Amino acid sequence: MTRPKRPHRQIYRISGQTYLWLAMLIFGASSAVTRKLTEIGAQHFIGHRNPISLCNVLFVGNLCALILLILIYGGQWNKANLKQFSRKDWVSLTAVAILSGALAPGLIFQALALTGVNNVILVGRLEPPLTLALSVWLLRERVNIWEFIGAIAAFVGVILTIILQPPTETMMNMGGFGLGIGELLAAVASVAIAASTILSKKHLSQIPLGIYSIFRTALGTVIFFFIALVLYGRDHFADVLSPFLWQWMFLYGGLIVVVGQSFWVKGLKTSTVSTASLISSFGPIVGIIAAYLILGEAPTRPQYIGGSLILGGIFLSQVGTRRQTASSTVNSTPAKQQVETGMGFKGI
Repeated sequence: MTRPKRPHRQIYRISGQTYLWLAMLIFGASSAVTRKLTEIGAQHFIGHRNPISLCNVLFVGNLCALILLILIYGGQWNKANLKQFSRKDWVSLTAVAILSGALAPGLIFQALALTGVNNVILVGRLEPPLTLALSVWLLRERVNIWEFIGAIAAFVGVILTIILQPPTETMMNMGGFGLGIGELLAAVASVAIAASTILSKKHLSQIPLGIYSIFRTALGTVIFFFIALVLYGRDHFADVLSPFLWQWMFLYGGLIVVVGQSFWVKGLKTSTVSTASLISSFGPIVGIIAAYLILGEAPTRPQYIGGSLILGGIFLSQVGTRRQTASSTVNSTPAKQQVETGMGFKGI
């Protein structure tokens, strides 16, 4: 007599797309979470200072990111790899670290202090069309008509988001219309990120990802620290060792830096570039929803107008991207680096 076979237990494995979506939810909420942390710090002043100031969050958050990167990619920093770098490589790495590791994050955090989170998210979408335009101009890359139309739509959407803002105290009068300083800083940050992306694509495509990431984060953090000291004085980082700050930064760094980056990297390993690009394009939607749920910041009429054009541009660009990558290699490292640079602010 034969025993009845026991039913096999079904093993559920999380797909690469699921990891990418989880990472995108985390990254999309990072701006709203950052602003919320500063509001929490404002309720627990140390003297007359906010211990969870934007500069402290950026500096300590970068330190958390650096620790994570060293744990993951530290093995790539060996003599064999470093000997292959020319002086031109190191100059390019330094320029990228200044632009995307110090200047852009600093501008984004300052923009968050001056304007709404939704404005920073939408104006930050200026970076992909700028990168596309610079790629065509400087790198002689070819783009299809869908990407071109999508870039134009997104660019117009960003401009409308900026110029249709209602008057505020932090606006400058430019030729008869108001220009928000926070929106301007976010736009300059997008230019810096686009420039760093072009530099990376032109001169650093063969640099190992770990060396590239660690060097950019480390040098960017040091440069930002000294720039902040010059601009704001020694007392600006007086509370950087505050236990209250670090208890929140462990949560912030653990969730956004560690979990978010880990999910994204794990998802990229088993997903196509077109899938990763499509999922990353939902960043603005996630960010706007997070700003409403976390901060109660509902979109304004200018944001609806500009955001609609931006989302339309993203959709058209995705049509072109999927056509262009249909026959490309699934795990192309340079292409995935390009997807990641186009994701916008990720909390670090």
